[in-house]
Amino acid sequence: MHRKPVLAIVGRPNVGKSTLFNRLIGQRVAIVEDTPGVTRDRLYGEGEWLGQPFVVIDTGGILFSEDDPLIEQVRVQAQVAMHEADCILFLVDARDGLTPADEEVADLLRKGNKPTLLLVNKADNPQQWESQRAEFFALGLGEPIPISSIHGHNIAEALERAFEHLQAQPAPTSDEESTEEPIKIAIVGRPNVGKSSLLNAILGEPRAIVSEIAGTTRDTLDTPFTWKGQPVILIDTAGIKRPGKVQRSLEYYAQMRAERAMQRADVAVVVIDATEGITHNDRRIAQLAANAGRALVWAVNKWDLKEPPDGNLQQNTPLKKDFARLIQQEVKWLDYVPFVFISALAGAGIEPLLDTCMAVADFHCMRVGTGELNRLMQEWLYERPYTRKGKSLKIYYATMASVRPPTIVLFVNDPEIVHFSYLRYLENQLRRRYEYTGAPIRWVVRAAHEEQEK
Repeated sequence: MHRKPVLAIVGRPNVGKSTLFNRLIGQRVAIVEDTPGVTRDRLYGEGEWLGQPFVVIDTGGILFSEDDPLIEQVRVQAQVAMHEADCILFLVDARDGLTPADEEVADLLRKGNKPTLLLVNKADNPQQWESQRAEFFALGLGEPIPISSIHGHNIAEALERAFEHLQAQPAPTSDEESTEEPIKIAIVGRPNVGKSSLLNAILGEPRAIVSEIAGTTRDTLDTPFTWKGQPVILIDTAGIKRPGKVQRSLEYYAQMRAERAMQRADVAVVVIDATEGITHNDRRIAQLAANAGRALVWAVNKWDLKEPPDGNLQQNTPLKKDFARLIQQEVKWLDYVPFVFISALAGAGIEPLLDTCMAVADFHCMRVGTGELNRLMQEWLYERPYTRKGKSLKIYYATMASVRPPTIVLFVNDPEIVHFSYLRYLENQLRRRYEYTGAPIRWVVRAAHEEQEK
């Protein structure tokens, strides 16, 4: 099967790469703001040209003259994206004209020996463009194409030229096509608990930028990979702050996107800092994931700072048991969530974490048959009859209406008398019978038909 061709957008900061990315994929995914360096990581999206699908990568702006270690990492990100790409879209800015930074990026691209298109953004004035055209020829990357990312001017011509380059290359193929549906795992947590370090440890490459500056990751990043034969999509998200702490528009949209990413995942890995214990914001994030119906796993990061690893970080030591017990006391309603102790920087505990994610994803979509469920409900109601407001509860029928999350609908004589504490009792019984580790269980209580009740 032919894999989709990959286009990478590269260039110095604030030339309009994210606007072009959004234009090519036809939706607003990359954050766009007039602040240099807003996009720091690689963003992946899918577009289509004349019925042909393609993958496009948005990268952080490349700068060469600054000593900021973050700028250095952005450069590495762009180089990795260029390595992955089949064709590179090098974006420069007509309004700024040719800059020394553009010339340095062009030098890097010429050494890379990949098909490259030179796109001159914000070239909205035809008369001005004619006088500038020769200037951009000096980069030695062929004929410059004037475009406007924001207005869509000449984007079709740029894609046509890109596909001409792609068709001139041997078509890459993959050996086999996986028909299995990928499991989506979102890495969530408050800022600076080690989410990006964890993503890098899982993938074994510098996929996301890691910095001691809180809030480095601003976009949600989807990365496909395979774990023990199972296709997985890993979603890295911006750190979710307390509501009062979200001040700037950029932070607000990044956080909104992180919460949306959580909603489309199967499993939410809630990363907490072992040296700080659980905070109010950690609890809030876990509750957001549970409310969204996601399966959950606690990833206790930096555990090597609390306890020497001694070979296997997953040994069940007394300190780990105490830590887990304290967390469960803080969030009693999430006592079904498993703990995995990791060190993202050291790459320790990654295999147990992914194995746990695979297991809870299975529980998240595990269905109990209607006949068995009805038999169990009658058995548990008989063991613990329930009366409220002078009325005894009767359960006429139970069915697991859906999974992801498992959702049980109870048809009863009077929904008004069913207290959440009794649903909690039924849930505990169900969890003792079936292993629903990490999976939230939802309950819907409805009135039975009046004639059936009689």
